[in-house]
Amino acid sequence: MPTALILSSHVASSRVGGAVQVLALAAFRIDPMLAPTVLYGRHPGWGAPGGAAVPVEAFEGMLDGMEANGVMAQADLVITGYFASAAQVRAAARVIDAVRAAPRDLEVRRKPLILVDPVMGDAGKGLYVVAEVAEAIASDLIPRADIVTPNAWELERLTHTPVRDPASAVAAARILGKATLVSSVMRAHEIGIVYADRREAWLAAHNRAPSAPGGTGDLLAALFAAHLLDGQPISYALARAAGGLVETLAVATASGVSELPVIEVGQRLKIISASVRMERLA
Repeated sequence: MPTALILSSHVASSRVGGAVQVLALAAFRIDPMLAPTVLYGRHPGWGAPGGAAVPVEAFEGMLDGMEANGVMAQADLVITGYFASAAQVRAAARVIDAVRAAPRDLEVRRKPLILVDPVMGDAGKGLYVVAEVAEAIASDLIPRADIVTPNAWELERLTHTPVRDPASAVAAARILGKATLVSSVMRAHEIGIVYADRREAWLAAHNRAPSAPGGTGDLLAALFAAHLLDGQPISYALARAAGGLVETLAVATASGVSELPVIEVGQRLKIISASVRMERLA
């Protein structure tokens, strides 16, 4: 069974951050381990979240305990997400280095996949981490990533390049110089997810919904990683990740719930949805 190490938020009553990723990965029989960067009661979008950031000494202590238990050599996947301090980001960078350096039998355990979600901000909201955290993500985590999963606003910030449509998303991703999965890419009545690397680029598009619960980017990153760990080609992994996200949003709309209904969606997390249109961009 593949193992995933998640370095991100734990929000007790909201399906966002590491909490939603744990649920999503478990649905794919990927064993998730979460080292939380914050312990909140609810998503800050609902108001005062309760709880607090995890002090860096406690965060590093958790990571030391996990390393002592052999986790670094077991991790097939590392996902980074929300950080409360630049010191936490630097600790995450050391973890990535430790996972890559850990001895492993490649006939038993694959080379680890490092997915960096540069959680910084969003369109209309701007930066919602302190500037030092955004700078540390750009300097310490992006260079270590195999795949980066920004939203369009975050990709603009990382590359200083406008991201207005799928073509400009591809151009910005190639400036970043990493395999990139970009969410919230707009075109006409559609909203899309663009994947781009040096060799290929794809768009998974669907009709815009009037509203969506928080955590969609976190869920998308986990779904895409899960399909890659399953050995799916990029285009299939994108189609299925987009499909799982769209099906989750459809269930949320039908049920009238304000959080991502990952458990209720069940096996629909894994499907190619008829609501998703795939297009090769390059």
